[in-house]
Amino acid sequence: MSDDDVRDRGKALMRQVYGWDFEPTKPFEVQTVDHLFGEVWAEGKLSVRDRRLVLIGLAAGGGLEDVAALQLSAAMDLGELDAEDLRTLVVFLAHYAGWPRAAKLNTEVENLIARHEKAAAKAAAKAAAVEADTDAGPVD
Repeated sequence: MSDDDVRDRGKALMRQVYGWDFEPTKPFEVQTVDHLFGEVWAEGKLSVRDRRLVLIGLAAGGGLEDVAALQLSAAMDLGELDAEDLRTLVVFLAHYAGWPRAAKLNTEVENLIARHEKAAAKAAAKAAAVEADTDAGPVD
C-alpha cells in the first residue's frame, strides 16, 4: 500500500471516528493520521465502537479527562452510545478506575447529555416552527 493510500485510509477513519475532516501538517499529526488511524485503528478485528470503549476506559482510568471527553462526545454525536450507555459506562468504570475518577467522568457525561438534550430540543422546536409555517400556507 502506498503512503498516499495509508494517508487516505487514516483520514477516512478519523472522519468515521470523530465526524470531521483533518489535514495533517505537522510531524506528530502526520504520524497520528498515517500510523495511528491508517494502520492501528484500521486493523479490522475490533469495531470502532469497541476501540472507543477501550479508549474511554483507559482514559478514565488514567485520569485523561480530555481524551475521555473527546471520545464520549464523538460516540454520542455519531450515535454509537446513548445517554443510558454513557451512564452505565460510568458506573462500570467506577469499580475499576476508582470512584474519584468516575465522579469526574460522570460530571462530563451529565454535561454532555444535557448539551445533547438541549440541542435536540432546539432542533425539534425549529422543525416544529418550520412545519407550522408550512401548514399556515401563503400569507396574502
